[in-house]
Amino acid sequence: MDMQPIRWNFADDRKVFRTVQDKGAPYLSFRVLEETGLVANGFSTRMGGASTGIFATMNFSYSREDDPEHVLENYTRMAHALGVERDRMVVSYQTHTTNVRLVTEEDAGKGVIRERDYRDVDGLICDIPGITLVTFYADCVPLYFVDRRNQAIGLSHSGWRGTVNRMGAQTLKAMEAAFGTRPEDVIACVGPSICRDCYEVGEEVAEAFQNAFSLADWKEICQENGKPGKYQLDLWKANEIVLKEAGVPESQITITNLCTLCNHQYLFSHRKSGEKRGNLAAFLGLWAD
Repeated sequence: MDMQPIRWNFADDRKVFRTVQDKGAPYLSFRVLEETGLVANGFSTRMGGASTGIFATMNFSYSREDDPEHVLENYTRMAHALGVERDRMVVSYQTHTTNVRLVTEEDAGKGVIRERDYRDVDGLICDIPGITLVTFYADCVPLYFVDRRNQAIGLSHSGWRGTVNRMGAQTLKAMEAAFGTRPEDVIACVGPSICRDCYEVGEEVAEAFQNAFSLADWKEICQENGKPGKYQLDLWKANEIVLKEAGVPESQITITNLCTLCNHQYLFSHRKSGEKRGNLAAFLGLWAD
């Protein structure tokens, strides 16, 4: 597949990401995370992989009936592009929970070259240099966390269920318990996912957010769209609110300007393709010494 033009949601701000294309597997890198000097970070695209058909070309899921050899090759290419070790990647087991796993050296390779001995894990945290955390997406929200003081990281998957249950705050609590992380020391990023204009939801989802957020916040998160019982849901704003409530300074929160559905030729989108697609992946790892 050829590289497609990106449709940015905020035309006046393209500085959120750097597009890395010079190592064979294009990916998006948060500039603010690069500036810490502590981590390798990335968000994959549909380009530069070995997969074919509906998975073309950069699918990271072994569970979507893609050729396992192609999936492994995709991990190999992305590891090379990021400058990390493929066999020290650790993969989530996402089921829309707010469960967070503390990753240890014994987990290296799980979900890539080894079977996972855990499930129902939507967030991963770690303070071991050289371990790279991996989570999956096709419209849901990736959340990146870098604790500069303690040199620890977190990476979490937050769909609407995760967001309404404050996955961002749960990840920070897990990092506090494991590493002594303070929110004021954290750089947090809300990654590429479906934007408000593309994300129509029904009354059940809107009511869940109404019950979980203040009325003022709910009015920012959910907007009636003129159709009976239908709303436009802003997951980017909701996660920003969750992170600020948890104590991360607003100046240390970066919000994506890239929608997966607006850019379905460049990024996988469940709303566009349903189950006939691959999975994108987010990557975050402390640089090895």
